Amino acid sequence: MGTSSCGDGEKQRIEDEEEQYGVLLYYKYTSVPDLDELVAFYESSCNSLGLLGRVRLSTHGVNVTVGGKLSALEEHIAAAKSNCLFEGTDFKLASCQHPLNDKVSQECGFTSLSIRVVEELVTFSTCPLLKPPEVSNAGKHLSAEEFHSVLQSANEQPDGDGKSENKELVLLDARNLYETRIGKFESENVETLDPEIRQYSDLPTWIDQNAEKLKGKNVLMYCTGGIRCEMASAYIRSKGTEFENTFQLYGGIQRYLEQFPNGGFFKGKNFVFDHRISVGSSKEDIIGCCLLCNNTFDDYSPRCRCRLCRMLVLVCNHCQVKGNDYVCELCRKHGKGQVPLSLVPSSQPCESKGDDTRRKLRILCLHGFRQNASGFKGRTGSLAKKLKNIAELVFIDAPHKLQFIYQTATSPPPGACSKKFAWLVSPDFDKPSETGWTVAQSQFDPLQYQNQTEGFDKSLAYLKKAFAEKGPFDGILGFSQGAAMAAAVCGKQEQLLGEIDFRFCVLCSGFTPWPLMEKTERGSIKCPSLHIFGSQPGKDRQIVTQASSDLAGLFDEGCATIIEHDFGHIIPTKSPYIDEIKAFLNQFV
Repeated sequence: MGTSSCGDGEKQRIEDEEEQYGVLLYYKYTSVPDLDELVAFYESSCNSLGLLGRVRLSTHGVNVTVGGKLSALEEHIAAAKSNCLFEGTDFKLASCQHPLNDKVSQECGFTSLSIRVVEELVTFSTCPLLKPPEVSNAGKHLSAEEFHSVLQSANEQPDGDGKSENKELVLLDARNLYETRIGKFESENVETLDPEIRQYSDLPTWIDQNAEKLKGKNVLMYCTGGIRCEMASAYIRSKGTEFENTFQLYGGIQRYLEQFPNGGFFKGKNFVFDHRISVGSSKEDIIGCCLLCNNTFDDYSPRCRCRLCRMLVLVCNHCQVKGNDYVCELCRKHGKGQVPLSLVPSSQPCESKGDDTRRKLRILCLHGFRQNASGFKGRTGSLAKKLKNIAELVFIDAPHKLQFIYQTATSPPPGACSKKFAWLVSPDFDKPSETGWTVAQSQFDPLQYQNQTEGFDKSLAYLKKAFAEKGPFDGILGFSQGAAMAAAVCGKQEQLLGEIDFRFCVLCSGFTPWPLMEKTERGSIKCPSLHIFGSQPGKDRQIVTQASSDLAGLFDEGCATIIEHDFGHIIPTKSPYIDEIKAFLNQFV
């Protein structure tokens, strides 16, 4: 019996390994009557079936990208279809290789299951729109066959003047620039409009600025799977009757390539937001090129990114250098940064250099509330010593000078004391008196940071000056209130290009600052980040654990790393924590 049991177990293991893996994408815009019930469905279904990936839920519908065994995905589809909420949903299921536990899988969120409730299924605009689009007014869906037929007819029938270009028809790509660089629709007689946007939330601005190009035209929109066209086409149509003829490719490029395996009018590869990275046609044609040498190249698996805006860039194997110090075409176009000489391709191989010649990272360090640069430097002495071969830590005082405080039962201590500073202050903030001392109005309030809602603009201007005079800096490290300030800067990273340029942040015992509280959605901050905080509630008596966890949730999980420790309001420097800190920083050396 024992032998048979062992054999059965081995047989099951082999069957599990051989079972095909797949990726499932689907979305549905619909009114969700009970969001809690929907969350419970996904938690139960995905966890029981071993599915990993991203599930985004809102009162307006669902947006799902998950991976797992094909049989498990098919079972999940069957469960979803039994709910009338998903009637008419296009479930896009594709077989593929099992993802490896590597950087690509981690960035794409395919090493864990993330179920989040969000305001928007896809963030259409970072700023409130005067007239938000109604998805019910989205452009008419065209099947892959219909979409293809329209383009084919445009090629076969020149306009009335005998010219080859069809001026009544335009193709509009609703995707980001890095996606369009490796694949797009091309039709000889139809103009293709590529907005060249860094992120989807930039599309409304482009539409506003280029409305004349769309006015009175038959607009054919497309994106990866269709969801981005829903809101974007509705926004175009909301501009009036001259924009009504806006259509969208139902099921996106994925369904088109399934219908036309040889590519049809689509050239190159379809960028996808999972471990596959891209999916091509049977032609395997390459339209992308290396950012530096301009040679043909379309592989994003090295995950090279712009050092300023963190957008993915194509850099071929020959041109890749340690440090990922690249500047994307959008940043160059707007004068944000120059290509370092070290990145200019050379016909001669460079001499090998040892690790001791690597440039250290320069990290600007922001102290906590009622602290100063000198004190923070002393408190992080152990950290600086253990990072001495990787990073140089630079410390500055915050701009808001604080009163010295003493309890009523005591008297001000004699002699001089070090000045204390803050990045954010409360609305009733008083500047120091002539003596510099004031009596405490109450006992220490561990939640005082929740009232520190003023002073951000002054601190931001101060940091701009610090970057100009003491920079450049590769990253920002913030502790407690300093972490809150650093997080607020991360939230404005794109607007601050050229003034405060950095590649990563390290946030220790942080909390969500007031500038990020109102409009920042979970996962919307794209800056690579390391979050360090205590794992046990109550041990950090200054910042509650949940506050630090909530702050980490505002950062894109694909580029956020979390280190939870067993201590209090400190930055741990013992193993294994220091090893994890070094591993994060070494990505940028």
